[in-house]
Amino acid sequence: MSQFINSRDTLVTEAIDGFLRGQDGKVSRLDGFPHIKVVVRADWKSDQVAIISGGGSGHEPAHAGFVGKGMLTAAVCGEVFASPSVEAILAGILAVTGKKGCLLIVKNYTGDRLNFGLAAEKARAFGLNIKMVIVDDDISLPDDVQARGLAGTLFIHKIAGFLAEEGKNLDEIFDTAQSLIPLISSIGVSIDNCTVPGMPKDERITEGMAELGLGIHGEPGRELIAFENAGSIMQIILSHLQSKMNNDQKYALILNNLGGCTPLEMAVLKGEIAKSDLVSQLSLIIGPEMLMTSLDMHGFSVSILPSSKLVAEALTFPVGPRAWPNPVPLISPIISDMPKIQTKENWMPSENIELKHILQKCCLILKEKEQALNKLDSKIGDGDTGSTLASAARTLGEELDTLPLGDTKQFFEAMGELLSKAMGGSSGVLMAIFFSAAGQKFNNNLHWTKALEAGLNRMMEVGGAQIGDRTMIDALAPALKELNEGKTLLDVARAARAGADATRKMPIAKAGRAAYLSRGVLQNVTDPGAEAVACLFEGLAGDTSG
Repeated sequence: MSQFINSRDTLVTEAIDGFLRGQDGKVSRLDGFPHIKVVVRADWKSDQVAIISGGGSGHEPAHAGFVGKGMLTAAVCGEVFASPSVEAILAGILAVTGKKGCLLIVKNYTGDRLNFGLAAEKARAFGLNIKMVIVDDDISLPDDVQARGLAGTLFIHKIAGFLAEEGKNLDEIFDTAQSLIPLISSIGVSIDNCTVPGMPKDERITEGMAELGLGIHGEPGRELIAFENAGSIMQIILSHLQSKMNNDQKYALILNNLGGCTPLEMAVLKGEIAKSDLVSQLSLIIGPEMLMTSLDMHGFSVSILPSSKLVAEALTFPVGPRAWPNPVPLISPIISDMPKIQTKENWMPSENIELKHILQKCCLILKEKEQALNKLDSKIGDGDTGSTLASAARTLGEELDTLPLGDTKQFFEAMGELLSKAMGGSSGVLMAIFFSAAGQKFNNNLHWTKALEAGLNRMMEVGGAQIGDRTMIDALAPALKELNEGKTLLDVARAARAGADATRKMPIAKAGRAAYLSRGVLQNVTDPGAEAVACLFEGLAGDTSG
């Protein structure tokens, strides 16, 4: 898989320098590249307990992203998914540790424990006061397997940083951290593994499956489970966490994006938490954000910690690092009054059996062609033409009995109103203009086909597309021309098909999304909108002939 890197060997050092360029001079690094990769507070005075964490890179913004006032004093970075060396950790300790001492916050992985532990011993030999805590918040594995450190580690980063900022001594900070670590529970899930730079991707998570309880280095989890949707997977995650919760206790929760989820997905997952039985026990939610990632892993993790006055104060205390999101309580969506939009939806339902049959057939055709049109659109667009039209068809089918089918003018106007709401994107607007203009023109007592022709002209005027521009108009215009000349529906369908097929040979598009694509991409690909028009008339002609 291609990635925006120059070399795996220089990836971490280049990334650290890129990160530092956007920190307003508040964060710096030790002059030890490439072996010593330590990010430190530039404003550090060594007059408080130093808080240090770190580990392999690939978990950004952890750990360097949390260096700053109120959180970490320094972060020691290893190569991707590799523990930093003892030398690098010791350099970090020596750079920031003063008379108040230093707390090392370590995730429970063998390499981190050994390297941070040995570095701590060496630092003590220099006469420094060093203590170390190990976070093992993963609850997914069996009891006899050593629990891993996950995003719940961030609770300790934040609380220890707060206590240091408050001037607490090392013993107080250590004791508090030690007392909270056993109370933290985390579990993650992913529907695709991460891509380690320079390495072939492990494709063990197959389509339709999710891996529950995996670590933050792409290592295997507890089990593979069937993946249905966001709601079902969140229920599984929360059920595991609930087993660690007391019914009479409030909790803080971290919703962590493991790197590959879109903001849309994370917002849906947050909504699932809000709809769960546990919501009444959640006092604060942190995220959804990328906090402790696993490169581009398409998954998320949830961490909980029992809340208290100290925990709440510590988690909400303002800090320097921008990567730390402001914790907030979960609230119901605030819904403001919608302004009243004056529409012409005061028509009276009326019957026209023949028109109703035609519309029902149109709806059926568009729903049947949904996947085929999406597949075609994916070659030159975002793959949603079929879904857009099918959605409009479903809405139209539901509203058929409310439409003024017996009054042509009102029917055209009603279709304009309906499609403006039911169809998304520019196609919905254009079709709304098409029918609305046809309804307005019908005041002149023209034949309905002439009214539709007027609608087409207005649509071309507003949309800016003409015949030959490689749009739906290339199929719609010749079809309406045949209708105006009184030709049969079979002739109309043939004209629409010929117009749609002609778009395949048009080297460029002059309107619509395809206008931004190259000749090579468009070559031998029919315009999806024109194809939809052709399919519609062909379906109607087939129904009539049959």
